[in-house]
Amino acid sequence: MASSPTPASDTPKPKESHRPDETDYDPDEGIDLREVFTRLCRGLAATIGFAALGLAVAAVIYLVASPATPAATSMRVTFAFSGYGNGEYPDHSKFQPDDLRAPDIIAEALKRQGLENAEGFVSKIRAALTVEGFIPPNVIKERDRLRAAGQTPATYIPDEYLVTLTLPRSFPLSSRQRELLLNEIGSAYQEKFQHTYADLPVAFGSAFESLHNADYFEYELILNNEIQNITSYLNQQLDQAKTFRSPTTNLSFSDLLSRAGLFAQIQLSETLGIIRQNGLSSDRALAMVKMDYYLRTLGDQEQKAIEEEKVVDDLLARTQERSQNYVLGIKSQATQQRPETPILDQGLIDSLLANDAYNFLVRRALDAGLVVKRIQADKSQLLERRKSMEEFLKSNGNDQSANIAQVQKSLAALEVSYRELISSIRKTQADFARGRFADAIRISMQPVTASMYRPLAVAGAIGAFIGLALGGGLSLVGIYIGGRKG
Repeated sequence: MASSPTPASDTPKPKESHRPDETDYDPDEGIDLREVFTRLCRGLAATIGFAALGLAVAAVIYLVASPATPAATSMRVTFAFSGYGNGEYPDHSKFQPDDLRAPDIIAEALKRQGLENAEGFVSKIRAALTVEGFIPPNVIKERDRLRAAGQTPATYIPDEYLVTLTLPRSFPLSSRQRELLLNEIGSAYQEKFQHTYADLPVAFGSAFESLHNADYFEYELILNNEIQNITSYLNQQLDQAKTFRSPTTNLSFSDLLSRAGLFAQIQLSETLGIIRQNGLSSDRALAMVKMDYYLRTLGDQEQKAIEEEKVVDDLLARTQERSQNYVLGIKSQATQQRPETPILDQGLIDSLLANDAYNFLVRRALDAGLVVKRIQADKSQLLERRKSMEEFLKSNGNDQSANIAQVQKSLAALEVSYRELISSIRKTQADFARGRFADAIRISMQPVTASMYRPLAVAGAIGAFIGLALGGGLSLVGIYIGGRKG
C-alpha cells in the first residue's frame, strides 16, 4: 500500500537569514552604537574624500574672492597731556580723536612715503581710517557694576584709541606699505602737536629781520613790541613751570625774564635813545606822512573801542537794576509755604542767570576799557614822536651821518645780545617741552596687518567639516560612494 504524501503544511521551511542592515528599526530599542560605528567605518574612505574635497573647494573660493575682501591694519595711540582729562588740548581748544585723520596729516604721511598725493587718494585713505576709543575690560565691568547699583557712571574719556586702516586687498598698497603709512600718520600727528603746543612760534625772535625794511623811527615800535611779546611769553611759561630749570642752559623762566628786563633797560634803551634824541630817519618828510596815517588809524580804532565800551557799560547798568528785583522775588517766594514748591524755584534760576550775565558784562567792560586805554596810550606816544620829528624837520641840521653810524654800532651790539637771549629761550623751552610732552602722544601698539592665512585656514576648516558631515551622513543612511551596499 502506497504511503500517503506528507502535507505541505508539515514540510519544514528553511530559516531565512537576516542581514544586520535590513533589520527593521524598533523604537523601543536603543541606538545600536556598534551598527553606527560599522557603517561609519564602511564609508570612511568616502568621508575622507568628501572632507578633502570640501577643504579644497572652500580654499579655492576664498582665494578667488580674497582680492575683494577687506584687510585691516591697526595700531594703538595713547594720549597723555595737560587738559586731556577735560577733553581739551593744552591751549584749551576742544580735543577731537578725528584729528588723527585730518586731511593735512594724511597728505603729509603720503608725501613722506613717496606715495600718490592726489586729492582722490587722500580722500580714499581718510575714508578707510577709523578711530575708536579702547576701553579696558575692567573699566567696562566697573561701569556695569555702578549701573546695576542704580548709580550713573561719570563720563569716561579713553586715553587709548585704536586706529584702523581698512582697505581691499586689491588696493595698490602692500601690507608693509599700509603699516608704514599708518605709522607715518601717527608720527605726523605727533610732530604737528609738537609744533603747535611745544615749539616756539616761527615768528618768535625775528625782530631784526623786520628792521631791514623799516625806517629808524620805526625801530622803537618794532623792538618795543618784540620785548613785550617776549615778556608776555616768559610770564606765561613761568606760571606753568615755576620750578623748572633747563639742564642745557641751567636757566629757569624766571632767570630769562630777568635777562629780558635787563636787555630792555640797558641795550635796547641805548639804541632807541640815540634814535629819538636825534630824530633819525632816512626821510623825515616821509616819516611824517607815515605818522599821520597811523594817527588816523588809531583815531578810528579809538572811536570804535569807545562805542563798544558805551554799549557794554549801558548793558551793565541795566543788569544792575534788574538784579535787585530778582533778589526781592526770591524772598517773596521763599515766604510762601507751598508743598509743591521745587528746590530751585524760578526766582532763584533767574537770579543765577542774572549773576552770570553780570559777571560776563563786568569782564567785557574791563576788556573794553583796557582796549580804549591802550589805544589812547599808543596815540599819545605817537603824537609826541610826531612833534619831535616835526621839530627836527624844521631845523637846518639835516646831516645825520655821524648819528646814523653811532646807531649802527649800537644796533650791532644790540643784535648780538638779542640773539643770545632768543637762543637761551629756545633751548630752555625745548628742554621744558621735551620733559612735559615726551609722552603726550605715544604709539602704544605698532601697526599690524591681519594675515590672510588665518581666514584661509578657517574657510578650509569649514569646508572640511561640511565634507565630513556629508560623508558621515551618507554612510549612516547606507549610501556608500565607490562600494557595494552589502
